Amino acid sequence: MPPPDPSITRIDGPWRHWDIHANGIRFHVVEAIPDDIPAEADGPPTARPLVMLLHGFGSFWWTWRHQLRGLTGYRVVAIDLRGYGGSDKPPRGYDGWTLAGDTAGLVRALGHTSATLVGHADGGLVCWATALLHPRLVNAIAVVSSPHPAALRRSALTQVDQGRALLPWLLRYQVPFWPERTLTRRGGAEIEHLVRSRAGAKWQSSQDFSEAIGHLRTAIRIPSAAHSALEYQRWAVRSQLRSEGRRFMKALDLRTLSIPLLHVRGDDDPYVLADPVERTRRYAPHGEYVSLSGVGHFAHEEAPEEVNDQLMRFLRRV
Repeated sequence: MPPPDPSITRIDGPWRHWDIHANGIRFHVVEAIPDDIPAEADGPPTARPLVMLLHGFGSFWWTWRHQLRGLTGYRVVAIDLRGYGGSDKPPRGYDGWTLAGDTAGLVRALGHTSATLVGHADGGLVCWATALLHPRLVNAIAVVSSPHPAALRRSALTQVDQGRALLPWLLRYQVPFWPERTLTRRGGAEIEHLVRSRAGAKWQSSQDFSEAIGHLRTAIRIPSAAHSALEYQRWAVRSQLRSEGRRFMKALDLRTLSIPLLHVRGDDDPYVLADPVERTRRYAPHGEYVSLSGVGHFAHEEAPEEVNDQLMRFLRRV
């Protein structure tokens, strides 16, 4: 089975696709088309407040399809992160410092001076890093199953259940070559296994799940996409043994978030448990923490109407 071309990520819908350069590379971004702006309009509608959507591990912009359709009144843009989907896949730059710089550069490249960031899992960690390292560019952050990085690290190292949920995945990705082969063989079946192991049962029985899995299995097979995705996980572990990683975690650990925060977690999430979310209150004491019953790790896909309602209420408050 030949590897797919990155153009397969340009899926049709009520949105438009852009290529934008920021922080030295090209990003594929997908922008929702408001009802009152025709698809053929020239230039981005910068008059609307910018909301940027950042996906998690092994995914791409499609994970935010329900939010692109459901968040109204804002300029809503979903990003293929560095190394994913239709974006460039450079050999390096998957450290926290560079990823925060990517997001900051995208805000400026899109013609705005600030944005509200929404992220899931790894994308949420990028939200945290950008908000704390580039505070002038971030109005607020909303994250799905993505506690503060220091809270997640501390919980994984001190709580047996969180350690068992998180560390085996991170550690198996540290060896070279084999994880890339695992993610891409048999048509990307490993991605489906990973998502099923973390998602709620109700979503898994839906047509929406089947469609999403089909796109994910294809996108992870784009040349270099699996390697780039794994580089995020590798840096998260290996940086703990290096000075740059210690400096990065210290920079985040010593700062309290002063902007509005919304954290959404499914009660049935087996990957990010309740403990690191509770520990996050130390870093964002005035944040809002929402739990959704019967939902797993992918709340924005599993319960899109509930999550969109929470996001719209949060955005109006911001």
